[in-house]
Amino acid sequence: MVRYTPAGLMALDCCLKHESQVQEAGKPRKVAMELKAVVIGEMGKRLQSLGLGGEALFTGFLTTQRNGRGVIFHITGLEKCSSNSAIA
Repeated sequence: MVRYTPAGLMALDCCLKHESQVQEAGKPRKVAMELKAVVIGEMGKRLQSLGLGGEALFTGFLTTQRNGRGVIFHITGLEKCSSNSAIA
C-alpha cells in the first residue's frame, strides 16, 4: 500500500516472505516466515520495480509498530538475487 509521510515522502507498506531449508543439530529443517516492512522515499520505486514475488537481499533495521505489538522492517537497501546487480 502506498502512502505519504507528513514530510511528503512516499512510503510503501509491504510484506516480505522467506522460505528455505537449513540444517539444525544435523537435521534438515524447513524455515518459513513473513515480515511486515516499509520503504520510504526513492527506494520505494526501486522496490516496486522488483515486482511481486521478486527475489532480493534486503538491508535495513527493525523497529516496533506504533502500538507496540510486533515489528516492522525498514528497508534501506536491496540487491536483486537473480542478476546479482545492486539496486541500492
